[in-house]
Formats: sequence, structure tokens, C-alpha cells
Amino acid sequence: MREDKQLLVVTHLSQLLTCLTGVGGLIVPLVLWLTQKDRVYFMDQQGKEIVNFQLSIIVYSLLSIPLIFLLGLGIVTLIVVGLISLAFPIINAIKASNGEVPKYPLSLNFIS
Repeated sequence: MREDKQLLVVTHLSQLLTCLTGVGGLIVPLVLWLTQKDRVYFMDQQGKEIVNFQLSIIVYSLLSIPLIFLLGLGIVTLIVVGLISLAFPIINAIKASNGEVPKYPLSLNFIS
């Protein structure tokens, strides 16, 4: 195994592809995690965190759609989910580059 902080940073930042493609923020980190988890230190742990976070964002977005009809609460929820999905990949990419352990809040544990 080798240490590759740059690849970890790229994996965290690749989540931002969702802004451009709609789904790349899940697919690219998933592929990087699956192909590099046995070759790069901390890739397995951080890859799981990223995939869990992206799946959680999808679930929260889907749950907020019916809430739109409930006094527009879903619109506020979608805005908050959008801001969280933009901010935390950047924050955790910085943490990964500094050798810290990144953590994603409000992540549901799909993969452990």
C-alpha cells in the first residue's frame, strides 16, 4: 500500500461533479474507491465515508420533494442539502490533504 494524499483529495473533490453532471459525484468516487481501496492508505475508510455521504444526500433530496407541498418546507430542505453537499467535500478535501481524518455529518451508514 502507498500513501497518496492527492488521490484522496481528488476523490473528495470529485463529489462536486454532481453540480455539472447530476450523477458524477457518486459514480467517480465509487469507481476510485473500488479500484484503489487495496492500494492506497485510508482510501477504503474515506471512500466508504464519501459513498455513504452521497447516498445520504440522494435520500435527503428525495425525502424533501414531498415536503415541498407542506408549506414549502422542502424547498428550504433542498437548499440546505445543496449547501451541505457543496461545503463538506471541500472541507474534507482540505482535511485529507493535511492528513486529518475527514468526517461527513448526517451520513447514513449504507456501507460499513
